[in-house]
Amino acid sequence: MPNRPVVSVAAAPRRRDARGSMIAVVSTLVCGVTLLIAFVNKARCAVGPYDESGRSVLFDVIKDSDVCYSDIQYLWLGRGIDHHVFPYITGGITPDGQLTGGAVEYPVLSGLFMWIGGIGAHTDAAFLWHSALLLAPFALLTAYLLARMAGPAALLWAAAPPLVLYAFHNWELPVVATAVAAFYVMTTLTRYSLRDRAIAAAVFLAIGFCFKLYPGIFVLPLLIYVLLGEYPLREKRFDVRGALMVAATAIGTVVAINLPFALAGYDGWRASITFQQLRQADITTNSIWYWGLRPLFGPSQESESAFQHLVSVLSPTLVVGSFVLACWLGVRRYRLAGVYPWIGVSGAMLCGFLLFHKVHSPQYTLWLIPFLVLLRVPWSLVIAYLLADLCIGVGVFRYFYELGSGHPYEVEQYLVQIGVWGRAVLLLVFFFVFVSASERSPFRIGVPGAESLALGSVSADRHIAPPARTAA
Repeated sequence: MPNRPVVSVAAAPRRRDARGSMIAVVSTLVCGVTLLIAFVNKARCAVGPYDESGRSVLFDVIKDSDVCYSDIQYLWLGRGIDHHVFPYITGGITPDGQLTGGAVEYPVLSGLFMWIGGIGAHTDAAFLWHSALLLAPFALLTAYLLARMAGPAALLWAAAPPLVLYAFHNWELPVVATAVAAFYVMTTLTRYSLRDRAIAAAVFLAIGFCFKLYPGIFVLPLLIYVLLGEYPLREKRFDVRGALMVAATAIGTVVAINLPFALAGYDGWRASITFQQLRQADITTNSIWYWGLRPLFGPSQESESAFQHLVSVLSPTLVVGSFVLACWLGVRRYRLAGVYPWIGVSGAMLCGFLLFHKVHSPQYTLWLIPFLVLLRVPWSLVIAYLLADLCIGVGVFRYFYELGSGHPYEVEQYLVQIGVWGRAVLLLVFFFVFVSASERSPFRIGVPGAESLALGSVSADRHIAPPARTAA
């Protein structure tokens, strides 16, 4: 027999790591190209000449017809950014929901980023450019981390249409990066203890909460995961102290970030919360409430008030109910597999929020995509969701344009409805799929039971055999 070369045991992990690094670099580079396209797309609305306020006169003319609208450019006016007013310290909100002074409708870190983007800008085009430079690194970091965790599937983030449509639509990229960083810490840095990783992840989730709130809901499944433990052992010892430390870390981080703003200008800080409480489910919210429930009410002002009151009760009730259901489904999965699927439960909770919240802005798709990358979701469902999202991302602005111009709008309205109901149905499907889905990996782990272990983010080198009932 011919002599075979001797291969070092350590060579295979090195090759896997080298391949993973290459995939991550490629994903990041592709993301950079996508970001350039995304900026060019939005910059079509930000060209001269400009009026005395620095607003591009072309913005209001083509923002809907050419589908280049962005909240970044729109909010150059009306939030004190054009006057370089530091956010929250001054200002407040009127009884009819109008923000004044330096108050903005987002949590404090988003408001701070808005202010930083406005430094040195005297036109909405400069503000868009500065904001893009500020936001882009977070998209690149997200692409890199997702590739390290899920391999080539990260191209769904780096190259898919949502990043072109929404990268510079609003201030979503930092909050997505914080959530993905929390997942990365938990799934990849396994040389550290579960408690240490969870505390670090809680910090990232709390920072994300101070950008756009939604990562804060992931703290609940994270602390359940810590409480129940990471390995499918026959006998469990509940880590109550670790779970309490995770909760305390998240709360403490949120307080530490918000407290200076609240002390310096409580009315301006509180205005962001009041604004969201007063926001109604109208034609701009793309929610099932407006397109599904509103037609059941009459056209009168009394009917409109009754509709908004009903939504203000049903929406938070169903959102909280979906959170409880997701956590319970996670416990059921834990009883079968021995590990609590905290990432899947987090994704299910996000689906419940997106489905039942009274506002479903198009750019929220960026929140969902990391879960479609990290979890083994059928690609047919992913493609269907991207198509439904495209109907919203393009159709809703064309719909607004046709409504405003007095042209026939039936086709555009139909596209919006396809997007609204298509996303709603798929979010309902994802809600249950996420909880039972295993995690993607850049490499197939050749360890018996690794598929079930992936549910709890357990690395192969720390594998502990599942209990007999799990194997059965």
